[in-house]
Amino acid sequence: MTFAPLDGVFVVSLEQAVAAPFCSSRLADAGARVIKVERAEGDFARGYDNAVEGLSAYFVWLNRGKESVVVDIKNADDNAMLHRMLAKADVFIQNLAPGAAGRAGLDSTELRSKYPRLITCDISGYGEDGPYRDMKAYDFLIQCETGLAAITGGPEEPSRVGVSLCDIAAGMYAVQGITQALLQREKTGQGTGLQVSLFDALSDWMSVPLLLQEHTGKSPARVGLNHPGIAPYGAYNTKDNRPVVISIQNQREWHNLCAEVLGDADIATRTELATNVDRVANRPQLDEVVNAVFSQHTREEISAKLKAAKIAYGALNTVEDFAAHPQLRRQTVGSDAGDLSIVASPIRLSEDSVPVKPIPTIGQHSDALRKEFAG
Repeated sequence: MTFAPLDGVFVVSLEQAVAAPFCSSRLADAGARVIKVERAEGDFARGYDNAVEGLSAYFVWLNRGKESVVVDIKNADDNAMLHRMLAKADVFIQNLAPGAAGRAGLDSTELRSKYPRLITCDISGYGEDGPYRDMKAYDFLIQCETGLAAITGGPEEPSRVGVSLCDIAAGMYAVQGITQALLQREKTGQGTGLQVSLFDALSDWMSVPLLLQEHTGKSPARVGLNHPGIAPYGAYNTKDNRPVVISIQNQREWHNLCAEVLGDADIATRTELATNVDRVANRPQLDEVVNAVFSQHTREEISAKLKAAKIAYGALNTVEDFAAHPQLRRQTVGSDAGDLSIVASPIRLSEDSVPVKPIPTIGQHSDALRKEFAG
């Protein structure tokens, strides 16, 4: 039996780029009907690249299972049709530029006054109020504004995280908020308005660095693959130049590492390495000790030793390595370029999940939807 927890939920999403499409795609995965409202040239994420058989990798990732309709929200007839959709919708999502939805007569408060059961979700860069509310915001900018870039990278310079972290975080919180609002509506019969911003989402994820800064006067050091407060915790090279990463969390694991992997139990009690505080303070000496042993073994050999010693370890993989990872789960999605292999949903259900529906072309469902929602 297939299980579709959001079967019967109707979502209209006036969306572009990453955050809102991430949210609506996950609702579609759960069985919701999602109509993606696009401008004539389409969601601009369609043009980010053409890497996947001519399609954008971003678009393939975020737009499975949706129906696409081309709408000019400034056109009176198109706007009226959109309102007819919203009159029947359960959820309306939008992440247009600040103020654009309101100027088009799609202000969330006004929509809920017209359609009391409607749940509205406004996704923005900095939120609906505050001094930054009208600023344009993209993932990279938010990574910098929240201080994430300042604590990411090596000692020499800051770095952005290599995926759209802020957009993903905002999209995830939007999914959580919408599902909570659907449950609330079951009790009250009334829709509600949600506001999620990239800045707020990453601010939550930056809570630990913020607390450290405010209570110790210091933010986490930028230490590359190492951990600013735990050692050994990082990447060590091997004889075949295939680095292994390890994470030592407590003194028991440290003693096991020294005795069973490094081959010298006495290392664990050296004055400069005895405690985690000592090891962090003397990281160069620590790394020299660990590298001296790891460099004498291949990745497979050192991994076997780490596994036997019950030490947490992994491989410093490339994306090419990841593509062939034995733990990577995939699923197939249809598109106008044929069937494509994508990463499977992280949510595994005990029942069979809803089959993945295809990725739409621009306006693929416009005719059918205009007929369905004709005035």
